[in-house]
Parts: sequence; C-alpha cells; structure tokens
Amino acid sequence: MARLNTFPISLKVAGKRIVIIGGGIEALNKTRLAIKTAAHVEIYAEAFCDELEALAEDRLTLHAPVTGAFDFKNVAMVFVAEETDFADRVKAEAHAANVPLNVVDVPHSCDFYTPAIVDRAPLTVAISSEGEAPVLARLVRAKIEALLSPKLGAVAKIAGDMRDRVAAAISDGNSRRRYYERLVNSPELEGALDIGVSDAWRVATGLLDAETGEQGGTVWLIGAGPGAEDLLTLRAQRLLQEADVIVHDQLVPELVVQMGRRDAERIKVGKKKGHHSFTQAQINALLVRLAREGKRVARLKSGDPMIFGRAGEEIAALKKAGVSYSIVPGVTAALAAAADSATPVTLRKVSSGFVIATAHGAEEQEVTHWAALAQQGITLGIYMGKSVANDVAVKLMAAGVSPATPVGIAVNAGRADNVSYRGALADLTGEVSGFADGPALILIGDAVAHGDWTGAEALATQAAKVA
Repeated sequence: MARLNTFPISLKVAGKRIVIIGGGIEALNKTRLAIKTAAHVEIYAEAFCDELEALAEDRLTLHAPVTGAFDFKNVAMVFVAEETDFADRVKAEAHAANVPLNVVDVPHSCDFYTPAIVDRAPLTVAISSEGEAPVLARLVRAKIEALLSPKLGAVAKIAGDMRDRVAAAISDGNSRRRYYERLVNSPELEGALDIGVSDAWRVATGLLDAETGEQGGTVWLIGAGPGAEDLLTLRAQRLLQEADVIVHDQLVPELVVQMGRRDAERIKVGKKKGHHSFTQAQINALLVRLAREGKRVARLKSGDPMIFGRAGEEIAALKKAGVSYSIVPGVTAALAAAADSATPVTLRKVSSGFVIATAHGAEEQEVTHWAALAQQGITLGIYMGKSVANDVAVKLMAAGVSPATPVGIAVNAGRADNVSYRGALADLTGEVSGFADGPALILIGDAVAHGDWTGAEALATQAAKVA
C-alpha cells in the first residue's frame, strides 16, 4: 500500500505574515490564494506584473528586495516564485529559520505543497498530489466544486454557532448527528440565507425544535431528468443522499435511484402505459404517511416534476395534510431532445417560442390550438405521442399546418440509448411503426430543420418498412 509523504493539516495564519518572492504570474497565482486568508501578504521583487500592482488589498504590500538579512519574525510560510540571487538567499535563510518553504514547480525543494482548494470558508477542502500531478488535483477540485453548494460556508457558520445550543438541547449523540445532517442539507436553510442571517437562524432553530419535539417529516418532489445520471441537478444529488425513503417512478433508471443513500428505503410506484402498480391516490396517501412518520421522502419523478408529472395532485395532498414539501426541478424530455439533436427550439426569425403539450387524451380543440401556434412559427414539443402520432399529424394538417413542416422524434432523449427519427409532418400519417422502445418526444416546426439530425432514421423509411 502506498503511503503518504505529507501529512495534511490546516495551518493557522490569521495575524501572521505570508511572504512571496517574485513579481510575475506564478507569484500572482500564489498571491490570489494567500489573500483569501486573514494573514498579511508581503511580496518582494524587483518588478511586479500589472495584475499584482492592480490588487488593492489592505493586507497586501509590495516591497523591493531587502539588502540585509531577511526578517522572518511572525512569518507562517514563504513562497519562492522566481529565480534570482535574492530568492536563493531567502530560501537559505528560511531553512535556517525553520520557516516552511515552497519553491514553485520544484517539488524536491519544497517543505510543503499548495493543494487545490475548494473554498467554502470556514469549510475548506484541500486536494494535494504531493506535487506529482497538480493538473489532476485541479480536475478533482472542479468535481468537488460542482458537488458543494456555494452557500455551504454560511451553513457551516450557522452550524458552528448552534453548537452550544444543540449540546444543551440534545444529549444523545445520534440525535445530534441527525440534527446536523438535516441542518447542513436543508434546502429551507439555503433559501433563508438568500434573505438574511435572521431567517437562517429561524430555520436552524425550527429544525432543532423539531428534533427535540415531535418529529415532522418532509417531502421533496425531485426531477430525475431524462434518465442520464449526470443530468441530475446538484441539489437533487444532495437531497437523495439525505432521504430516508425514495419513492420513484417506473421511468427513473435504477442508476439514478442508486445515487440515494445506501440505507434509504426504496419504493417503486411505477406507472407505465396499460399498467399502474399504484394509483395516484395511493401515491398521495403514501407520501403523507411517510412524512407523518417523520421521514425525509424523496419523490423522484422522471424529467421535471411540474411537467406532466402530476405533481399538482401530490402537492395538494401534502398541503391538505399539513406536510412540508419543496420542489427540485429537473431536465425535462423536450429540452433533452433539443440538446441531443442540437435543435434550437427558439431561433431568431424562425421560431419565436416553444410550447410543450401531451398528445395523450388530446381533444380536437387542443390540436387546433397547436396548429394555430405552429402556423405562427412556434415550435411544438409533443409528449407521449408515439402511439397517436398519426392522429395528431392528420389533425394538424387538417387545421392548416403544412405537410412539409419538419418533424423530429427523439426516443429515450438524454440517455445513452437514445434513438432519433426525422422527416416531415406528412411522414407521420399512415402506418408508421417500428420505433424504438421507450418514451418519445416529437418536435414539430421549422426550427427542427436547423438541428443536427445526422444519423437519425428517416420517417419515410419507417413507413416503407411497414408497406
């Protein structure tokens, strides 16, 4: 097993000096990092780049090299970012004074390495490769940056300020852990921080009251996106890790469900055409019951919960029962289809708008309205239309939409197994079949012709197969 050559620590620098030798880009990079701390930053060089001279920081001073012995009093660390006789002298004197030294891009001359830092002060995540692969450390940092909320530092400060109050109110260690988990993962707290500290305190205190009194659960209606796990939002990822129960639809892939906490209960309430394992009323009752048991419930829906996800009925049931809830948007299938095919559903001088609708149960009046919109240059995104594509196309043309209007169909949009078809509105009429299995999204409008449907199978070919 490989062993660490360094011991990770967080060094106190508040009120101390950080010395940087050099006036170029490397010195600038170290300065930008150093001025994030509460230390006084001193830079020594014969000349300074424009960016260094433009930095206006109360705790930053620029100096010419000193001629006598360098003063290392109260110096926490030294960075050497250029090769000069003065730099060589400072390196030697730093070693003699036992002051930690970093020589930029010379790992064997360093007493310490500068990690890639994720800054959520007072929370800090440092990634170090011990000088071997700084590019890799930066890439890892970018991944962690994407996972952590920008407000996490403020949340950490609230958690620290609550420590004495929590210790006095909760004696059980597991209960304290549960409170802090709820606090740092609370979307309500993040939202309150947008308003002010007093509102954040109100949420933190409310969570403490809930922990010490009767436990009240909550329901998060989360959009799982079109199915690719990397299209899940960061907020959705965080809440899945906090949920005690994950109630998910049939169309949500197992890989997305598995992104939840390992010990979370999983309940499939799948609905697919011709088969409903749970009625909507049963789902509503399930969510209310789980929340009243004090559980944090992730109601995971394909796409976006507010678009053809029947979220309105679930919200109404939660409101009636007095259960708290919040909504996490997701990437809906229409946007995934547009992205897969690089179709600009709104395009200057071509399409001034984008309308999404469901073909399932659509009546004549609705289709007539779609036709009017399409004739005005609006792009249509039709959900659940694969089995009734012929009827919809006939009605649209009967209402005046040109048979030559471009059409694109995306099956399993946003997923690795996505399949696409292209053609004209007239191609949808007749016995067109043979589409791939999975949910389909039909895009109709002149903007479709401006997409990249390379590799898409022609709808006319589909009709020929049947003939």
